[in-house]
Amino acid sequence: MTNFDLSPEQDQLREAVRALGRRYGHRYFVEKAKAGEHTTELWHEAGRLGYLGVNIPTEYGGGGGGITELAIVCEELAAAGCPLLLLVVSPAIAATVIHRHGTEEQRKRHLPGLADGSQKIVFAITEPEAGSNFHRLATVARRDGDDWLLSGRKCYISGVDEAQHVLVVARTEDAATGKLKPALFLVPTDAPGMTRSKLDMEIVSPENQFLLYLDDVRLPADALVGESLDAGLPALFAGLNPERITVAAMGAGTGRYAIERATEYTATRAVWGGRTIGTHQGVSHPLAHAAVQVELARLMIQKAAALYDAGRDLEAGVAGNMAKYASSEAAALAVDTAVQALGGAGMTTEYGVATLLGAVRASRIAPVSREMILNFVAQHILGQDKSY
Repeated sequence: MTNFDLSPEQDQLREAVRALGRRYGHRYFVEKAKAGEHTTELWHEAGRLGYLGVNIPTEYGGGGGGITELAIVCEELAAAGCPLLLLVVSPAIAATVIHRHGTEEQRKRHLPGLADGSQKIVFAITEPEAGSNFHRLATVARRDGDDWLLSGRKCYISGVDEAQHVLVVARTEDAATGKLKPALFLVPTDAPGMTRSKLDMEIVSPENQFLLYLDDVRLPADALVGESLDAGLPALFAGLNPERITVAAMGAGTGRYAIERATEYTATRAVWGGRTIGTHQGVSHPLAHAAVQVELARLMIQKAAALYDAGRDLEAGVAGNMAKYASSEAAALAVDTAVQALGGAGMTTEYGVATLLGAVRASRIAPVSREMILNFVAQHILGQDKSY
């Protein structure tokens, strides 16, 4: 990477997505969330315009770009006040996993719908007892003739009520060793034996979270992602770097949105002698500090996406984790600082900043906690022994 300039095509994408997001805006996002509805209109328009499939190959109806382009879409919609979580789940995770490790039949069946937004596939890895330790996953798949039977529980699964399939991470016995190894399955959301329960969350979001219960869910052989069980582990990890990078991009966009709202307010609000409150360093310096942190996070996101798109997965893993950490911290700081700068107005729905407090706080926990990222950096970058 010799410079930090986007290509002309990436610049055009950023401007176009920004314009789309601003036509809808944060008020639309909040009204949908509080009404218990989804941002269906925005999603379908983004799909029709090709923004949901920018990272999907052209032969499957996508734009032929990479995670760099998808990160641009995530960031710009968030910067317009419309952070769409399912961008991370469906195009970033599911489409990447299916493209890189699915069968050709699975690619042809699912990628065109993911590209145009007519299909959503959500992702289920988290379990109540496992936490961040994927080695403790208790959801198990076992053979029954040519079929699979899937049993277990999943929690904090986003958007199940909007999706046609759930990409479920389970464990199954390796015939050669007898040990359990990860495997991924495409499970229809209306499959007999799979039930769900909505989780009440203190987050203003049009996307819902669910508990999933899998009770001997019968699946055909071709529900297994990939040609064999050997695809399981690489398929699982294939989705994690795009997830980190796009979550980080969404956080950076949210930080930009909050700072923009606050600076518009502080540049015009005058209560002491006719001078705007933004002239006071007690107000402007915290906003400037937050702006610096957001911009630093954006640089790491750009680096992580460039490494990923260059096929340098190990380096992208390090940069993606760092980008996610930096972005979630910067977004939380930006929203909190914006609320403080607006004073009482910052806590109102009308000014559209406090509505993001729950989401940015959650971003420091999910999809991987800040502590686990610090563990990763300590072990893999600083060479420290594991503490757990």
